[in-house]
Amino acid sequence: MNRDELRTIHDSFLTQVSRAVLGQDKAAHNLLATVVAGGHVLLEGVPGTAKTLLVRSLAMLLGGKFKRIQFTPDLMPADMIGTRVFNLKESAFEMYFGPIFTDFLLADEINRTPPKTQAALLEAMQERAATIDGTRYDISPLFTVFATQNPIEYEGTYPLPEAQLDRFMLKVYIGYPEPEKELQMLTAYNEGRELADPHTLGLKQVMDSDQLLQARKLADEVTAEQGVIEYILNIISATRSDDSVRLGASPRAAVALLKACKASAALAGRDYINPDDVKSLALPVLGHRIVFTPDAEIEGMSADQLIEKVLDRTEVPR
Repeated sequence: MNRDELRTIHDSFLTQVSRAVLGQDKAAHNLLATVVAGGHVLLEGVPGTAKTLLVRSLAMLLGGKFKRIQFTPDLMPADMIGTRVFNLKESAFEMYFGPIFTDFLLADEINRTPPKTQAALLEAMQERAATIDGTRYDISPLFTVFATQNPIEYEGTYPLPEAQLDRFMLKVYIGYPEPEKELQMLTAYNEGRELADPHTLGLKQVMDSDQLLQARKLADEVTAEQGVIEYILNIISATRSDDSVRLGASPRAAVALLKACKASAALAGRDYINPDDVKSLALPVLGHRIVFTPDAEIEGMSADQLIEKVLDRTEVPR
């Protein structure tokens, strides 16, 4: 597969996704770019904005194995990873592999489960492996976590610690669709079409596992000039030196921004990164990694405002 073929696949992917989820092309692009970059995604949005449907459609279009875990306060690590179960008939222990052993995992409402279970997911996200009874088992090289959280409900939730937030390459906000897109959705339902189930929409697979691995290789081959690399570094440094910030973007964030830009450029059919790639991905890559000072929080400072200020102040390379 070459870059032109990857760009064609990307365009076909967006066309297919728009049949199920209307008005979320940018979010769909960011999700695909994260998969190609080998990262994980945190999806945030109010209930009913098709977060689950978007992930299910992506898994179907990419032809990967898909599983979902509904995170609850009583969910234990063994429920997610697996455990050894004694078979009375055979009088022997058998290995039960949990839903984490898949290609694409939807971790629904991840902030509703205790830190112990969140920590178990952390190893799988970072190392694509899980430890069961002291034995390490590899997970699919395509393993990607799509975690969702609700931004408006706080009772009974366990906020993700900074260390785990830093493992998510992107945080993608799923907002309300534009009025015309919402009208199209209502019209479709009025005509008897069921958009909530991607299996009924006739979505056609656009990529298989081998092609996805080839796409990752193409993304790795994308180059960045020294000026663009320094531009990324200057943005990262600016988040650390701002007076409103208590904890700025980490070195892992700089690597994540570079890798995400490479994947986005590859999907556009380019073999180089330009400053626009950096600008478009700065907020989803960096926003969730920044911790503000108490005074800035009281004043209502947001990641959007900070990133916009940083981009305005940082010189763009020619």
